[in-house]
Amino acid sequence: MQELKKDLYLIDKAELLQVIMEKKNALWRLCQICCSYPKAEKHYEITYSFANGYEFANYRLVVEREEEVPSISRVYKSAIYYENEMHELWGLNVDNIKVDMHDKLYRIDVETPFLEKEGE
Repeated sequence: MQELKKDLYLIDKAELLQVIMEKKNALWRLCQICCSYPKAEKHYEITYSFANGYEFANYRLVVEREEEVPSISRVYKSAIYYENEMHELWGLNVDNIKVDMHDKLYRIDVETPFLEKEGE
């Protein structure tokens, strides 16, 4: 784990579930999960944000386009919506979501509308 700035830590995929369990066991709540795909970088950046009272902590995971990210929905049930959204809108491969909505979370006509296609 590397601290990028105050309350923002870069983690790798092997650390994700350990960090999630530490936060859950310490009674931190999941505030949000944010996904982005900077076109120039060609990878996903997923940020998991937690709060405990007035304390906040953000953990950023960077993965390649075709990599799978383990689901945290079995630990934090609210992650079901974030993970389905990241898959449907961004095309992020999330492994083993507790409730997979199979791209039916939103009524959209375009597949992965937030992910710019190659050559665009």
